Amino acid sequence: MIWELNKIYEIFNMLKNLVFLVVLSLLLFVSCGKEEEEESDVYSLEQQVEYVPEKDASIQFYNLKKMKEEAKNRFPCDTIDVIEFVLENFPQGTYPLIFDKSVPFEIQKPAVIYYNDKGGGKYVFCVISRSRQGERFIEPKNIIGYDQSYIDLDSTKLGTAFPYLILLECVDNKLSLVWEAPIPSHGGFNRFSIKNWDSKNIMYIENNFHYAQGVGHINYNYFLVDGIRTAPHLMMTYFGIDFKRSIANLNNDKYPDFYEYVFLSTNDKLRIIDSVAFVYNPKDSVYESSLGKRFNRPY
Repeated sequence: MIWELNKIYEIFNMLKNLVFLVVLSLLLFVSCGKEEEEESDVYSLEQQVEYVPEKDASIQFYNLKKMKEEAKNRFPCDTIDVIEFVLENFPQGTYPLIFDKSVPFEIQKPAVIYYNDKGGGKYVFCVISRSRQGERFIEPKNIIGYDQSYIDLDSTKLGTAFPYLILLECVDNKLSLVWEAPIPSHGGFNRFSIKNWDSKNIMYIENNFHYAQGVGHINYNYFLVDGIRTAPHLMMTYFGIDFKRSIANLNNDKYPDFYEYVFLSTNDKLRIIDSVAFVYNPKDSVYESSLGKRFNRPY
């Protein structure tokens, strides 16, 4: 009986030691795996172009060189010059954008518009996008188009984009920056165009962004209220399945105003039931509501 108990005790100790060795081996294996994974991640980040400014710049200027070699009908301050100006004069990770496709197989064009004023000045409007400092560089394709308007719901794995509308002047065949205006969006760029506010005969630049979350679009309108060379005035309009804001002239000054509409949404009905007027207050740089000053909008 004693012999049997001793034997059982020996077998128990052997099993205990075996389990200990197995657990220890697994811990060592997992630890080594994590170290290799971390080393692999560090290595991959060091090699990825979007994390290495020098590599990205090298690729951008190589592409620019190829464009120059293949271009046939060039002129001073053309699109290639605009791209080169942006690469040379803005922080690394800044890129000119392109128009979204209106049909599936359309060749996308750079977001550049040329404008000659009555005084003989030659100007170029362009939409660019910067990368947030400290994050990976953005890729323009990730912020252009309908699906990319969901990017506000995404993480910063693709980088955070900061679009700008810029105005360049062409003098003696050279470009110079006149002003830049931030566009308060991160993705979904569609197109931009020059328009006229008929009520006051003031030119403005409409930047159209898709807004997939609301099945609609948002326009960031830059009004040249003090002429083309002065930084523009921003006012936002939008239209979607249950939201709308439209331009208005409510107090007859040089600044545009707007109506914001109130929708009624039920199981079988969706319609506009009211509108609220907003008038721009230049003293406080804010749009104030007809419901009271505490109901205001920045643009």
